[in-house]
Amino acid sequence: MEIAIISHDGKKVDMVQFLNKNKDILSRENIQLIATGTTGGRAEKAGFKVMKMLSGPIGGDAQIAARVAEGKTNMVFFFKDPLASHPHEPDVSMLVRVCDVHNVPLATNEATAQLLLDAIATRV
Repeated sequence: MEIAIISHDGKKVDMVQFLNKNKDILSRENIQLIATGTTGGRAEKAGFKVMKMLSGPIGGDAQIAARVAEGKTNMVFFFKDPLASHPHEPDVSMLVRVCDVHNVPLATNEATAQLLLDAIATRV
């Protein structure tokens, strides 16, 4: 199962804390993490094996959306910062749309991401 992790700058610390909290599930052999560049770098520093794409604002969001459309990415955790403006918002909207079109679960906050992980914990 391929899970994409993305987080706006104001949510990167929250993402790493979430990953650490769920390390037992996310470190399983049959789970592959992919990430936008900076988020992936933070995850690697926390000890996770991650396939990194470009940084979100320079195409990473689009690369992950392409993987969703190709059927490679099964779930997306995108911790969005609703209190900040983002110049690449069209890319974010495109990623959300592609997840909806291809019926891929998308969590935009920690609570939803945790529910998704809990749902697959016994399956993977």
